[in-house]
Amino acid sequence: MPLKWSAVVTATVAVTLCVTANILVEVLSARHVPTVVNLFAISAASVATIVAVMAEFYQRVNDRLNAMTEFLVVRLAELDDRTGDRNTGFVEGYLLGQGHDGHAVAQSHEGSVVPLGFRSGRRAMSGRDD
Repeated sequence: MPLKWSAVVTATVAVTLCVTANILVEVLSARHVPTVVNLFAISAASVATIVAVMAEFYQRVNDRLNAMTEFLVVRLAELDDRTGDRNTGFVEGYLLGQGHDGHAVAQSHEGSVVPLGFRSGRRAMSGRDD
């Protein structure tokens, strides 16, 4: 924001100084303001105006991106709340179908470890001892 207003002030001052210098030189003497001075003032005002416009554009785009991000976060949270965790319902339904209470099974019954049997077939050789 300060960049935009600094550029606006710079452009205003450049234009004001250029116009004032041209008026004073024309009224007080028969000479003209050098072209280099006028071109410098016009170029400074032009660059400052472009900087101000670009700063305003950047600020608007940034505000829109922030608003879209906030909307997306709210929408995703709403979808998450609405859908919930479908796996939880599946596991509870499975355990109830087996005749077990899901919470009691998880606390009182430990799963047994079953070793995997020997797999027949070829194994890929990695070049090292397993």
